[in-house]
Amino acid sequence: MKDASRTTTISNPRRLATLPDILGALSVLQSHESDLSASLADLLSAYEPIEASLNSLQSLSPQLDTLAQDTHLLDQTVSYTARTAQDVGGRVQSLDEEMKRVREASERVSQIIELKSSLAALHNSMEQQDWESATRHCARAMALPLDVISGPFAETAVPTAESHLPPAQTLEAAREQLLTVFRREFEKASRARDATATSRFFKLFPAIGWEAEGLQAYASFVVELVRVRAPASAKTSSPLYYITALTALFESIALIVDQHQPVVEKYYGRGKMGLVLERLLQEADRVAKDLLEGWEEERSVKRKLSDISSTPLSAAVQKQVAALANDEDDLVDPRELDKVLVEAAGMSGRWGLFRKFMHDRLKEESDLEEDGLDDPVTSSGQPLQSRNTPQPSKESNEDADPSNGIHVLEHSRSQELIEEMLFTYYTPMEVWYARTVIDKAHRLSTSDLSQLPVSTTTPDDAFYILKTVLSRMLTTASVATIERTSERLRDVMDKDYARVIKHKLDNVYRGAAAPGARAEKAERENRQSFIILLNDLDISSSHMERLVRDLCSSNLVPQHFLESEIEHVKASLNSFMNLVPKYRSTLRAGIEQLFNQLLRPKLRTFIPDIYKDVSYILDEDSYAATELQDTVRKRFVKSWEALIEGYKDTFTDSNFRLFFGLALDVLVRPWEKFVISVRYSELGAIRFDHDLRAVMAYLSSQTVFGDIREKFVRLQQIATVLNLDSEEDVDEFYNGSGISWQLSQQEARSVASLRV
Repeated sequence: MKDASRTTTISNPRRLATLPDILGALSVLQSHESDLSASLADLLSAYEPIEASLNSLQSLSPQLDTLAQDTHLLDQTVSYTARTAQDVGGRVQSLDEEMKRVREASERVSQIIELKSSLAALHNSMEQQDWESATRHCARAMALPLDVISGPFAETAVPTAESHLPPAQTLEAAREQLLTVFRREFEKASRARDATATSRFFKLFPAIGWEAEGLQAYASFVVELVRVRAPASAKTSSPLYYITALTALFESIALIVDQHQPVVEKYYGRGKMGLVLERLLQEADRVAKDLLEGWEEERSVKRKLSDISSTPLSAAVQKQVAALANDEDDLVDPRELDKVLVEAAGMSGRWGLFRKFMHDRLKEESDLEEDGLDDPVTSSGQPLQSRNTPQPSKESNEDADPSNGIHVLEHSRSQELIEEMLFTYYTPMEVWYARTVIDKAHRLSTSDLSQLPVSTTTPDDAFYILKTVLSRMLTTASVATIERTSERLRDVMDKDYARVIKHKLDNVYRGAAAPGARAEKAERENRQSFIILLNDLDISSSHMERLVRDLCSSNLVPQHFLESEIEHVKASLNSFMNLVPKYRSTLRAGIEQLFNQLLRPKLRTFIPDIYKDVSYILDEDSYAATELQDTVRKRFVKSWEALIEGYKDTFTDSNFRLFFGLALDVLVRPWEKFVISVRYSELGAIRFDHDLRAVMAYLSSQTVFGDIREKFVRLQQIATVLNLDSEEDVDEFYNGSGISWQLSQQEARSVASLRV
């Protein structure tokens, strides 16, 4: 292609008219000649290896011809061998098929002989009433394949003159007859309380495929064992009658499950106790329904609920501070209601303990099954039922699942009745009881002025009641009740407890005091009353925190609730902690009100009075005199003690700490303004530092709640700057000292300029 392209560029010689054109065309032709020569040389150089390769291939031709002949001979030999092997294999396969049919025929004959002998032995054993042998022979017959029992060969070979029916019908009739016998004998043994005979016939049911019927008979037997009949001497008026009756019911069921579950699982397999449990729960539902209806009627619970629903308790709480001095008889006696609540929680708690026990037992079964343990059923029991009896329904299979036993337990009528009783009666009565008793605690509140710090009986009484109510609520063992009742009790402790105290706080200084000595006395009494109420709020916060902590760590929670429910219960209890910030918010507002009303006005002239006639421009003589007099410290101590007299002993530690902190916050700011408004000599700056340290040491000695020096950091930094050497640069010290400054750099310069 390259040569062709060059050929096309050569000009037509006829058109070459000038010497340069001729020379150019000649040059092109010479170049083209060179290219053709190079191409020809390349072709000649490549021919030699090609020729050598062709010679090598020609030398291999005889060998390849020999190999082709050998391959043809081998193909003929292999083809002949393959045809021979195919013929032989076909004959062997035919022989195998014939041998297989012979074996199947022999096995079928053996099975028919086994079936015939088993049915004959079964008939003889039943005539002799040897039920164990009859069961064994029946199981042997049932273990045979269904197509053998119902096949035409068996229907021809097995029937005899005595038993002319087909073997399938004969076997089924024998099974039905054995079932009738087993039921009759089991019921007879059950009525006679013959444990040996009961166990004897109980284990025979599953061996011949009557597993469900055996469990039904066994369930009827154990239901009779747990029927609760109150003794003639028992009185329904007894406060423990209904709790005791339910306890006896659930304990008897739990005892049956504990003692009989191994027996059921031994002969019927794991999980089969759920079927018996369902029957037991039906009996429990019947008894629980009768007991709860009797309790409602005997205790007049509906009437009590109607009475408390018509009581205007919220109005009573609103008027509580206005004085309810008249001792009117209550529509419902809280003590009587307390007894009813104890019974309600007790009955629910007994169900909860039973429910927890059953959950644990059924969960153990489920865990064992998940570990891959085989069911300890008889070797023939399961095949019998699957081959020769109607297949169990899907529902019956689910009933054998331990998790389904839990489902039956959780959706039982007893569970519904207990939850309905708690929702209808317990929660509203418990909330009303808490409101009533807390209201009474407010009305009967007293304070012991001889005990410091002073508080009323209200916090102790109210939180004792709350502890009683919450502990009783936990014994109901109902998560729904815990969540529902906790929410309403939080509302009680907010509106009916804390707001009443806040209302009292608002009313302390509402009335105007008469002038004169009576005004001073009234002011002292009002201050005392206000502080006592603030102490009540502080004690209430501490009581609430401790109560929630104690209940969450108590044994009541794990004792009555499942592991999956514990977190929900603790969350409901911890929700009471949301009230603590509300209590402390009201407390802080009250302390700030007291401080602003009584102490803040006195602090306005506190610093000027301390530093009256005090100068920090000192020489050596005046410094010595000032150090001897110690005027600032003495004045501060005297004025401060007069200022906080009566507060430290009457406040709780927490309240006094808050009050003390407010006083320091108000004191420090004007102190800073004062110290930057005076001038200091070198000795005066040293004296100021001594005075500041002496005051801080005194204030620290007046408190037990830690160091108060953080409030004086700015004053300490002012003293540090004032005591710098005159040659030392303030900016350099500020940037290189490593101190965490609260003074700005400009403020530090201003302080340094106060030195004279």
